[in-house]
Amino acid sequence: MKRLLSFLFFSISVFAQQAPHPLRPVHTFSIVARDPATGEMGVAVQSHWFSVGSVVPWAEAGVGAVATQSFVDPSYGKLGLDLMRAGRSAPDALKGLLLADDGRDVRQVAMIDTEGRVAAHTGAKDIQAAGHHIGNQYSVEANLMSNDKVWPAMAKAYEESKGDLATRMLAALDAAQAVGGDIRGRQSAAIIIVKAKSSGKPWEDRVFDLRVDDSPEPLKELRRLVTLQRAYNHMNAGDLAVEKKDNEGALREYAAAEQLVAGVEGIQPSRYAEMMYWHAVALVNMGRVDESLPLFQKAFKVEPGWRTLTPRLPKSGLLPDDPKVIQRIAGQ
Repeated sequence: MKRLLSFLFFSISVFAQQAPHPLRPVHTFSIVARDPATGEMGVAVQSHWFSVGSVVPWAEAGVGAVATQSFVDPSYGKLGLDLMRAGRSAPDALKGLLLADDGRDVRQVAMIDTEGRVAAHTGAKDIQAAGHHIGNQYSVEANLMSNDKVWPAMAKAYEESKGDLATRMLAALDAAQAVGGDIRGRQSAAIIIVKAKSSGKPWEDRVFDLRVDDSPEPLKELRRLVTLQRAYNHMNAGDLAVEKKDNEGALREYAAAEQLVAGVEGIQPSRYAEMMYWHAVALVNMGRVDESLPLFQKAFKVEPGWRTLTPRLPKSGLLPDDPKVIQRIAGQ
């Protein structure tokens, strides 16, 4: 551990030498938070800057989350996670990085670790209005805002909203926009939420990892994507239940996915159709062909390509190799 920490602090010193000056002016508002009930951690952000999600938010299951913004240096994200992974608290990690950074006065950074310890920094030369608020296992931060009501509004919305971490973080972003938001307007948004503990498979540890790179209504689009992600999370859970031979559990998950997206403004019917289609496929594989047929019919009506696809699935083992069954499905 000592060797690892020595290496990390060496990395910090190199970071300070290589990036002593401001890099990219990603002025924005964001929230870093941990859900005490689930241990999930994440970052949500909006900015009038292209592709804010590629720079500001960082998160790793079992480690922590970081938002690095203002005249942003992305190294805060990587090195902050490295230090927390090595056992440093979020406040200690941020303190060490700031001490090594000659550009600290134009940075704005927030970090949270797996124990909910949180720290934030707003540089003295950040463009006003700029500030942050640290609460119970969360921090909200903003710079280049239209007024100084933004971060207090974010804190209030987060504390008073109900629901899971994504819902509460989105409420904070909406509150920021409602009181004025970024003085330049809006362009991009993002949300990353990771599980409390690492599985060793990072691709399985991200509950949400969504970006809106360029949009006149980035928060509206981000909410649409969050709804879709929730639905696909249910679909994935349904597939896992099928693998475990939990048929009823699988059908509940598939039905939940469909209910989330059915008739939702901005979600194309083809998304709903695909969910119905794979739900129907699962029913067939459970021997419940009659129940599957109405779902297939609805899916084919929205997207005829699914009918063409159906006879190809038996060869891949996704449907029974029974011509009569395939005819009943695709011949409707």
